[in-house]
Amino acid sequence: MPQLAGLCSRRLASCSVLIVNFLAITAILAAPCPAQEGDAGAVPPPEVINAETFTREPAERLDGPPFTTVKAWAIADGATGEVLWGHREKDTLEMASTTKIMTALIVVRLMAKNPKIGDEMVTFSRRADETDGSSSKVREGERIAVRELLYGLLLPSGNDAAVAFAEHFGGRLEASVKDAKNEQPFDRFVAEMNRVARELGLHETHFANPNGLPAPGHHSSARDLCRLAAHAMRQPAFAGVVGTRRHGCAVVAPDGKRRNIAWTNTNHLLEVEGYDGIKTGTTRAAGTCLVASGHRGSDHLIVVVLGGSSSPDSRYPDTRNLFRWAWQKREHGSPMPHTGTTR
Repeated sequence: MPQLAGLCSRRLASCSVLIVNFLAITAILAAPCPAQEGDAGAVPPPEVINAETFTREPAERLDGPPFTTVKAWAIADGATGEVLWGHREKDTLEMASTTKIMTALIVVRLMAKNPKIGDEMVTFSRRADETDGSSSKVREGERIAVRELLYGLLLPSGNDAAVAFAEHFGGRLEASVKDAKNEQPFDRFVAEMNRVARELGLHETHFANPNGLPAPGHHSSARDLCRLAAHAMRQPAFAGVVGTRRHGCAVVAPDGKRRNIAWTNTNHLLEVEGYDGIKTGTTRAAGTCLVASGHRGSDHLIVVVLGGSSSPDSRYPDTRNLFRWAWQKREHGSPMPHTGTTR
């Protein structure tokens, strides 16, 4: 009898569980489902739908600037850096490797004061060699002349080259803190970048590093980059480098052996007659960016686009369309003469 009582108790418990589960499932099935888009219960009556009205944007102007995919752009006079037209040109945005315009400007200014600086040999540190992102491919311990490394900075957009320059030149620049002995050359170089930004009146610009990798407090604007580009392009050493499509040189290893290296410019506008520089920039945070220089005869314009789409090629039609519109506004209707060759 005790065995029979236990068996009945277990069966009764199993039945209770089944009954509870059955009731729970029944309740779930009986509950009304949330209305989904497209369900009959979620759609208003036809008379309501058919009575709806919608607003529209004004018709597109035929004389306005072209539509672009970028967050901000500016067109400036190449001789003065004065912004002529723009869209959100004062907005503070990330600028990616267009940062290196200022990095190079610091170096070529030093070279202008003392031409021998161009022949100084920069030795790559481990920190420079291990820098993330685009690279000049110079290795730790290798040495390269300053004037050659400018190509490694500006053509392949070498983040490592920017670090090497900061370490090489920072120690001879003006200290930015009272405790100058403990200020690292890298930090002193970045401080000089910010000092020059203030000197040039770049009010929306602040640098946190020499290469443009994402960092808090590292930003600029389209109009500031126009001014910076115009100033940099007046430096012959700078203009010559950014107008070069491909450059080769040799680096010297610690054992004295020489290794050949070649760099190709990331700026594809150089493939088109009339464009002569200056710098691309791309990070996930900044999007695709481009600072470009173009000439029509003696007329010189600079165009800056910031915050382009994820496609690296989208910046080029945007920039070319802005140039084309600006040239038309400045009454340049004739085609550019074709020389057929560039370096």
